[in-house]
Amino acid sequence: MIGDGGTRTMLGLCAAVLVAAALQAGQAIFAPIVFALFVIALVWPVQRAVQSRLPAGVAVVATVLVTLVVVAGLALAIAWGFGRVAEWVVANAARLQALYAAKLAWLDDQGIAAAGALAEQFDVRFLVRIAQGVLAQMQGIISFAVVTAVFVILGLLEVRQASAQLERMEGKPGARRVVAGLAATGQKLRVYMGVRTLASVLTGVAVWAFARYMGLDLAAEWGVIAFVLNYIPFIGPLIATIFPTAVGLLQFGSWQAVVTIFAALQVIQFLIGSYLEPRLTGARFAVSPFMVLVAVFLGAFLWGIPGAFIGVPVLIAVLTLCEQFEGSRWVARLLSGRVPEDG
Repeated sequence: MIGDGGTRTMLGLCAAVLVAAALQAGQAIFAPIVFALFVIALVWPVQRAVQSRLPAGVAVVATVLVTLVVVAGLALAIAWGFGRVAEWVVANAARLQALYAAKLAWLDDQGIAAAGALAEQFDVRFLVRIAQGVLAQMQGIISFAVVTAVFVILGLLEVRQASAQLERMEGKPGARRVVAGLAATGQKLRVYMGVRTLASVLTGVAVWAFARYMGLDLAAEWGVIAFVLNYIPFIGPLIATIFPTAVGLLQFGSWQAVVTIFAALQVIQFLIGSYLEPRLTGARFAVSPFMVLVAVFLGAFLWGIPGAFIGVPVLIAVLTLCEQFEGSRWVARLLSGRVPEDG
């Protein structure tokens, strides 16, 4: 029996590795499909409301256009923010390089031998290269959005038919549970994105206000970057903290200012992400913080930035579907991060 259990465990792990490898290899196909399902879950109530007044085809086109406008707005906002940062670095390259050289000279005076190696491996142009890399990622995301939009259009046209087919399977209770799970998943995802949007707006405003107070250059840009990147848990807030801290170091040339900027931005991210968001969502999203972190980094490993964004919604969907079936309900309870009420 022990041998059989170990064999099943090993087979399960091997299957998981193979599935992950397939998802990574088929990113060009699987990622747009998963994103399309996510978007359909978010916009289906809007589509249904519009379709009650307009023909189905017109309603689908209107819903997709609104969705594309929102996505394009976020992409243009982040591209504008990082583009402005790159322009600022180029315009201040001479002053920043002089400040950087002065810091290296100070390290040499302190007898820190690593300063020479650091000077050879690193210079102020790294900010420009990173910003250019981000802009290149934005171009890839635009093409990704186009493919996703095609799947969204086709999916919205078939949601009603697919739901009706599942509901007609009266002899299969599993089908009804799938329908219930999908409906619950859609509701949870809409609440999740609503709360995430509110938290992102508050984060962006708080970062902008703090940058203005500190006299940090590009205050509006840091607010926009913080607003957009806050949609990506853990990774997004970290990037939105590192960049203004690095620019603050180059602008002020003071370690005290750097520590103040980094600490204040971390406090903003913590208060909104770890204090406000859980209170807005309440117990509706019973997900272990450890599993949230795993979902974000696993998604980033498989599909890059889009994967990091979609990781948590996929986790929410999987756990919600697991709750609908007795055989998998223990998975949802195990990964909920909650202590059982009966102790």
